[in-house]
Amino acid sequence: MPRIVVDAMGSDNYPTPDVKGAVDAAREYGVEIILVGDEAIIKPALATANPGNLPIRIVHAPEMLTMEDKGEDLAFKARHKDAKNSMAVGIDLVKKGEADAFVTAGNTGAGMVTALFRLGRIRGVERPALAPIFPTATGSCVVLDIGANPDCDPIHLLQFGIMGSIYAEKVRGVKNPKVGLVSNGEEEGKGNHLVKEATLLFKASRLNYFGNVEGKEVIGGKVDVAVTDGFTGNVMLKTAEAVAKLITEKIKEIIKGGNLVTKIGGLLVKPALGKIKQLLDPSDQGAAPLLGVNGLVFIGHGRSDDIAIKNAIRVAKNAVDAKVLEAMKSAIEESLKK
Repeated sequence: MPRIVVDAMGSDNYPTPDVKGAVDAAREYGVEIILVGDEAIIKPALATANPGNLPIRIVHAPEMLTMEDKGEDLAFKARHKDAKNSMAVGIDLVKKGEADAFVTAGNTGAGMVTALFRLGRIRGVERPALAPIFPTATGSCVVLDIGANPDCDPIHLLQFGIMGSIYAEKVRGVKNPKVGLVSNGEEEGKGNHLVKEATLLFKASRLNYFGNVEGKEVIGGKVDVAVTDGFTGNVMLKTAEAVAKLITEKIKEIIKGGNLVTKIGGLLVKPALGKIKQLLDPSDQGAAPLLGVNGLVFIGHGRSDDIAIKNAIRVAKNAVDAKVLEAMKSAIEESLKK
């Protein structure tokens, strides 16, 4: 039974969504849940969520990391040996082998820094990367990095490609994933210096390299893995989320403000619109994996509700079952021999 640590102090509205989502996941996915955080705060929320005899326990962590923790203060709290915040305590459980994966909806930067300091990197990986799933015309695409590394070197992009390919194959079930480099043109030779230099590395690698891809090719489903630096990836992610929200809101606005025929039409297409909303809803995946650290860590939105937390635990369970970490270590090790 996979053992998943959940940061009960993570979401903006902690601990209710974090705890309820964890209980629902334990009930539905057959996982053992370890809730980490202030026990006095967690216990009432757990009782309300009706856990029954589900395999759920609490590990007390009296402190928490917030958006206010930055710079040297964050680094100290993330790396201190006796740190008592929920992220450090939870990630330490993974490091000690007492849990298989860690899930948080807390401060993204704090999650990345804490995981990096306490777990370290996979041998051969210079930079970890956040890798969310983008919906596409043909299914989905792993996009990385989306914020962990604003500035990258070509070798970093190659490592992102290797890790993203392993994740797409093992967790997403994609055979021989097609990997593309995000650029301002699909033709070879387009792109900035980073993309041009990285192209040489990708062409010499064992990846199923597709070539350059623009945003339209990513969304069009031309590749299974899209690789870029964290600055570009973060802009892509936030733009995609904003466009999805705009489309959904505008459709509702037009239907509500229309005539009788429009409103009747709106009722008729409501089931289809519901499916589109679900496709564009980031809570469907719940959290993005932080690939490259020596442990399974998943980071979700601060505004995550219980459904998002439950789905994040599902994604973590799938990664544990697929032995993603072991496969990634093997692939990176192989790449070092070239």
